[in-house]
Amino acid sequence: MNDAKNSPAAPILAGHLLVQCLMEQGVTQAFGVPGESYLAVLDGFAQYREKIQFITCRQEGGAAFMAEAAGKLSGRPGICLVTRGPGATNASIGLHNAFQDSTPMVLLVGDVGRDMRDREAFQEMDFFGFFKPIAKRVERIDDAARIPEYIARAFATAMNGRPGPVVLILPEDMLTEQVNASPLPKIEPVQSWSDPGALRSLREMLLKSERPLVIAGGGGWTVQAAQALQRFAENWQLPVCNAFRFQDTFDNHHPLYAGDVGIGINPALAQRVRNADLLLVIGPRLGEMTTGGYTLIEAPRPNNSSFTSTPAPKS
Repeated sequence: MNDAKNSPAAPILAGHLLVQCLMEQGVTQAFGVPGESYLAVLDGFAQYREKIQFITCRQEGGAAFMAEAAGKLSGRPGICLVTRGPGATNASIGLHNAFQDSTPMVLLVGDVGRDMRDREAFQEMDFFGFFKPIAKRVERIDDAARIPEYIARAFATAMNGRPGPVVLILPEDMLTEQVNASPLPKIEPVQSWSDPGALRSLREMLLKSERPLVIAGGGGWTVQAAQALQRFAENWQLPVCNAFRFQDTFDNHHPLYAGDVGIGINPALAQRVRNADLLLVIGPRLGEMTTGGYTLIEAPRPNNSSFTSTPAPKS
């Protein structure tokens, strides 16, 4: 068979293969601070600079926040690259933000060589113990031939279910190996949809409620989804609040806008949340800030007569 797609891949530097895998996933920009532990990847960005841009930042915390913002805006993982030790720890603040805001993100961390591991090499640290509480998944790529597999899984993990950050650890010597491998196809997130029975139940709750209130926020919103929420609110004449750090989910000048539920909440709005007999929560995580320290909506069982929560719409 003469099909080029079925022919063996030509040998390629592992760092270059990693950049190719990012390109295959639709990445056009990555953010980071250059470090000696992933020079082979930086060389790959230079090789493919016409197709993908590496944006050099002054500090890893800023790079992580830029990647987190890219994930919020695009719905696909924002990419951040840092070196080991202080590079990784500086980036952790942006990773933690992505975890709490359910933002898809992939953090790539250059590490010590495999032959130096577990000897307290320069800036060596336990990335699994450090990142596990603030990431959906933490993995190390020891086999360069499996780079496509790890990148594809990182994107699938970051986007599906509750979105969030994934950390991939890159041993320095692994990135300089020659490998015969090709990128895997682009990963698309699974789209969820409300079943007809749930929509009928929601309609019944809306018809019965006297003091309904919508709290909107979370990731995954598009312009079309925001417009659909506005039409839904107008049809039912529902007051809509924006959750903490998602103040742009609903038009703040719309007559049905009730305010933002977060730090320094309007006391009248706080009372409205407490008194609501139906809370329709679309998208946001009901954490400390959105619940006023778990007092507006008590955990684990709200005092409100009815309570329903749903992921943010995608379209």
